[in-house]
Amino acid sequence: MDFTPLSTISPIDGRYHSKTVGLQPYFSEFGLIRYRVLIEVEYFIALMQTGIIQNVAVISAETLRSWYLNFSPSDAARIKTIERTTNHDVKAVEYFLKEKFEQHDWSFCSEFIHFALTSQDINNTAIPMSLKEGIEKEVFPLYDEVLAKLRSLASTWKDIPLLARTHGQPASPTRLGKEIQVFAERLEIQLNVAKRIPYASKFGGATGNFNAHHVAYPNIDWVDFANHFLGSLGLARSQTTTQIEHYDSMAALFDAFKRMNTILLDLNRDLWTYISMDYFKQKLKEGEIGSSAMPHKVNPIDFENAEGNLGIANAIFEHFSAKLPISRLQRDLTDSTVLRNIGVPLAHTVIALKATMVGLNKVVLNEEKIHQDLENNWMVVAEAIQTILRRENYPKPYEALKELTRTHERVTKETIHHFIDGLAVSEAVKQELKAISPWTYLGIQLVD
Repeated sequence: MDFTPLSTISPIDGRYHSKTVGLQPYFSEFGLIRYRVLIEVEYFIALMQTGIIQNVAVISAETLRSWYLNFSPSDAARIKTIERTTNHDVKAVEYFLKEKFEQHDWSFCSEFIHFALTSQDINNTAIPMSLKEGIEKEVFPLYDEVLAKLRSLASTWKDIPLLARTHGQPASPTRLGKEIQVFAERLEIQLNVAKRIPYASKFGGATGNFNAHHVAYPNIDWVDFANHFLGSLGLARSQTTTQIEHYDSMAALFDAFKRMNTILLDLNRDLWTYISMDYFKQKLKEGEIGSSAMPHKVNPIDFENAEGNLGIANAIFEHFSAKLPISRLQRDLTDSTVLRNIGVPLAHTVIALKATMVGLNKVVLNEEKIHQDLENNWMVVAEAIQTILRRENYPKPYEALKELTRTHERVTKETIHHFIDGLAVSEAVKQELKAISPWTYLGIQLVD
């Protein structure tokens, strides 16, 4: 079978290919190989600047950098061909670069490619760098887009009275805009947390002590060299490590994504519920089918799609956070295959974010239904009445309102006003109580 989006096992690269294609430069096998080339090249250039490599005047840093800036599928294929012999992916990159050096008559210094390094110095730098650039360029902007949309809806709907429901039961009225603002505020806080987490890397030789570096050039401050080298790439260097990065910062990042996704999952479920309550209609799209059997249906599929993908993403993020920081002694290989899947939960997250945006852009407010639910639930002003009666030192106001709301099959405006007329309070207090309605008992306006 030919390899096409229709023949892939994962829907990430199949059904949802158009939504996840932007992640390919960072999290595909091609992307990983390219970032390895980048690290090897930049490391060689950094070594040139120390003065330990002779005759560097003939070597062009611009040419070196062009090897990763213009990295092509044929370059990646060549490295994979070399790997079939080496059975080692990072060593294949080293040999690929040595071939390049030979083509430019630079073989006299080609042994400084991958000098004194272990493969994890490359992987634990290439992967955090690809993660950083992929998230900052492709994922965070989608969260920002959802956040901006929520802020806009909160402002647009800030004055819309809404029957609140606690435990699924009618509760003190709220404002629709404020309920959307809850999600916007939560998402913004956690997004800011995620953006502050450093992208940590390991760079220190076979077991993290610069053994080979130090034995060859003991007069060079290799710790300072490595700190500046990784800093130039926008990465933070973990100072004390084994052969591998300990992944604590990466685990923190994945936990942050879990929290953001949980907030969005909560949002999607609430919006789905409001649609089921007819508080929202959905914009119709010409030719779109809601149900194969029931022509009248317009299903909230975007919020359902988002919920499903958020669940998959979080399950994988959970495994990453729990697994990656654990390694037997100075290293085992269990992190390797896990790291190759970093793009998977991010892809499901991207699918979910895009589905959420589609859903948010399709909802249309049904104010008539919202108004009718408030009209049908005058009982929710009971809290307001009994609170004012408490202020007036009225005897047992809670019990009086409890009796009223639980003995009438349906509490209406007339029921409430009849109750108020029978209270032993001043006329001014009665008028104050009668001014309360499900549309005015809304508390403080919390949305600007």
